[in-house]
Order: sequence, then C-alpha cells, then structure tokens
Amino acid sequence: MFSQFVRFCLIGALGVLIDFALTYLLKEKAKWHAFIANACGFILAATANYIFNRIWTFQSQNSAIGHEYLSFILIALVGLIFNTLMLYLFAERIPIPLIPAKGKLRFYVAKGIAIGIVTIWNFFMNYYVTFR
Repeated sequence: MFSQFVRFCLIGALGVLIDFALTYLLKEKAKWHAFIANACGFILAATANYIFNRIWTFQSQNSAIGHEYLSFILIALVGLIFNTLMLYLFAERIPIPLIPAKGKLRFYVAKGIAIGIVTIWNFFMNYYVTFR
C-alpha cells in the first residue's frame, strides 16, 4: 500500500502541474474567465490523474470504466470541498502556531496543510472505493 501511496502522490503532483498550466493558459493567454479556466484545469487534471492512477497506481482491470471514473471524480470533488473548507479555517479562523495571523505565508501554509490532509483522504477513498 505504501508504494501505491507514493505513486498516487507523484501522479497528484503531475495533476497539479496540469491544472496550473491549463488554468494559466486559458486565463492569461486565452482571456477566459478565471473560474471557468480554473474548472477546466481541475477537470483535465482530475481526468489525467484518474487515467494514470488506474494504469500505474492501482493497475485496475475493472471493465466498468465509466463507474470507476465517476467514483474517482466524485471523490476528487469532495476532496476539493474539504480543501476549500480547511483552507478557509486554517487561513482565516484557526490559529497556526508560529505563523502570522494574516498574510500570504499563512495562506500558503494553510494550503499545504489542506493539500496533505486531502491527499490522504483521496488516496484511501480511491483505494477502498474506486479501485477496490
């Protein structure tokens, strides 16, 4: 399971790059609305993550690809909601020791904490639900 978690994290890092790259291209170069560009980046990254995790991390042979993909995307969306909620709580409401109460540092420390927690959530939900 540990090696699968490492692979899941590596693919997640690739997903972050895909998300940021597409969001940047659509928002800054194509001049799309920021939230539409962000949604497109998220969808492409989540889809790529599903494909790579199916093949490399979990080596799934499940023929119900549509059901498996839907499960993966729903777990990712729940993770996104958790991430946003934790980011709000840690950046705005709950003090983080040794981090100033306001400012960019606090936001990015909070984002790092949220990403770490949500990565664990996403892995175990996909391990036990999507790719069981």
